[in-house]
Amino acid sequence: MSTIAPPREAAAPPPPAGPSLGRRITGRLLGWWRRLTAMRTAIVLLFLLALAAVPGSLLPQRSLSQTNVRRYFADHPDLAPVLDRLYLFDVFSSPWFAAVYLLLFISLIGCVLPRAVEHARALRSAPPPAPRNLLRLPDSGEVATPLAPAAALDVVEEELRVRRFRVVRREGEISAEKGYLKETGNLLFHLSLIALLLGLAGGKLWGYEGSILVTEGDGFCNSFQQYDTYSAGALIDSGDLSPTCVTLEDFKAEYEPDLTASSFTADIRYGGPGEEGRPTTIGVNSPLRTDGDRLYVTGHGFSPTFSVTLPDGTAFTDISVPFLPSDPSTMASEGALKLPDVGGDSRGQLALEGFFAPTGLVQGGVLTSIDPRPLDPKVAVVAYQGYLGLDSGIPQSVYSLDASQIERGRLVEAGAANLSVGDSMTLEDGTVVTFSGVQEFAALQYSHDPGQVWVLVSAIALLTGLLGLLLLRRERVFARSGSAPDGGGTVLTLASLTRGSGESAPRFASLTDDLRAALAARTAPHSEVPPRDS
Repeated sequence: MSTIAPPREAAAPPPPAGPSLGRRITGRLLGWWRRLTAMRTAIVLLFLLALAAVPGSLLPQRSLSQTNVRRYFADHPDLAPVLDRLYLFDVFSSPWFAAVYLLLFISLIGCVLPRAVEHARALRSAPPPAPRNLLRLPDSGEVATPLAPAAALDVVEEELRVRRFRVVRREGEISAEKGYLKETGNLLFHLSLIALLLGLAGGKLWGYEGSILVTEGDGFCNSFQQYDTYSAGALIDSGDLSPTCVTLEDFKAEYEPDLTASSFTADIRYGGPGEEGRPTTIGVNSPLRTDGDRLYVTGHGFSPTFSVTLPDGTAFTDISVPFLPSDPSTMASEGALKLPDVGGDSRGQLALEGFFAPTGLVQGGVLTSIDPRPLDPKVAVVAYQGYLGLDSGIPQSVYSLDASQIERGRLVEAGAANLSVGDSMTLEDGTVVTFSGVQEFAALQYSHDPGQVWVLVSAIALLTGLLGLLLLRRERVFARSGSAPDGGGTVLTLASLTRGSGESAPRFASLTDDLRAALAARTAPHSEVPPRDS
């Protein structure tokens, strides 16, 4: 007896293959791009950029005032290093601020440019056809007239064109629209914002600025090596700086009765290297502008002048150095004068560290300043002799002594005194130090920003777009003609649709009244049937 083998079950079909790795990566990148270029993301990034700028307005910035940063470090020795590690004294050049700025820039470009293309197409397209049931729109109504349908629509078209609507006539109906400039203003606002960011970025990449303290009678040339502090864009090198030299001839500071500064003016000469230069006067709000460069007065102070006579009779006269203000209300200042070549060897180097008071008062042997004007200049000076450490390879501030040299005993105090103009003190080795006078210095900032005109034009365009966005209305009006129920005349069905406005009913009522009057004038002496409003 033979047996029949059971039929073999058909193999199950293989599961459908999933998307390839490349497609999955592409899809994920597209998803991230859509999220980044969404308007919501751009708004969030704009908010983060404004939030990131808050520390830059609350904390002193190195690019604006190195003195204020040093003072903050002195007042908050524990907190300042932590803030410095977070770049909070260099907010606008920090990596995290640049990251937010770059993401916002990319988001705006990806968000606005497609909308600009779409809007350009919409400008060339005709208003859409009238909806099937006009009476369902928020503002709608009917007007009866004895005119024929074509004649009635002629009156409607004429009235809408007078109101500056763009009108399209179709069979038995009219579509009209105005207010395209509202969307144009919206796009102009966002495109101008992109242009503004581009101008700011260009100014950072191709711009530079340097700060320097210049005493009356001295000058400087536009070179990174001469500035006390400077910052330059990534695409700038020393050969790109304009060849300009500036000499400070005179500086004047005027004060209010309460001794607050009212104005600073500096008489300068400027020109190319080796030129005599042209004279001009600049102030805090009146900078020098030359070929895209600007020279500002950002502050002022005093430079005490000393004369040093060595025991062998060698004299160094009228040596001055800026003393940095420690109290802006009285212009009490601190500074140091370093004379590495006075003694002839490292052990005989001389340094003067002092406190300057424009109007000084000595109480209990302590000098204080009571007035910011130089009415009675005095200086409390301490002389040190020894090794200054200028050739040690360790950078030092030109406005203060290296405290480590004093702590190690390499600089030894050789004398101290409170001096008025003309007074002298004699050191242990017979060296005579004389306080011979005082001069004023100006804190100058030389800036070059190639994007400033671009930023100005972008800001004006941005405000123009914002005004158009806020003041203009987008409005559509539709009209359709139909025969009256009794067979005599025409019934016009009118409707209006206004975007973003809660006051459309009065405008629609005004349009309806004007149309009723125009139809009545065209059909006189016929009477008009009152409208049936929905």
